[in-house]
Amino acid sequence: MDSTFDINQTSRNVISKFLENYTLEQLNKVPEGFSNNLIWNIAHIIVVQQMLVYNLSGLPMLVSDEMVAQYKRGTKPEHDVTQEELEEIKILLFSTLKQAKKDFANDIFKNYSEFTTMSGFTIKSAKSAMEFNNYHEAVHTGIMMQIRKFI
Repeated sequence: MDSTFDINQTSRNVISKFLENYTLEQLNKVPEGFSNNLIWNIAHIIVVQQMLVYNLSGLPMLVSDEMVAQYKRGTKPEHDVTQEELEEIKILLFSTLKQAKKDFANDIFKNYSEFTTMSGFTIKSAKSAMEFNNYHEAVHTGIMMQIRKFI
């Protein structure tokens, strides 16, 4: 799992640069031809990791139900994210990864509800969910790299 977490840490470091280098207005801008914005993608990444790893393991997620409702698959930005929400997202970007690493080390993931992703990959364990999560984050990082060209 070390390399899985190393890859995820690198991904989160890349994603955090968007939070550091763009204004709140830029993070909230949905460019023409896109259905979401930079901040939606970042919050979506956090929510999906929690849903794939914790929720499907039958464990409490580290994000609120409201956040899940706003950023799960199939949603789009319904309002501009506030500075307060942005600060929470910044914290969750790394705190969720840190907690997942600790929870894997403590072997808390005992059960898992098998799940087939939109790409057709069937996740059968929390470990494979964490591995698949790296792919998911990479897809959204690519989308974010496209969005930034238009803001």
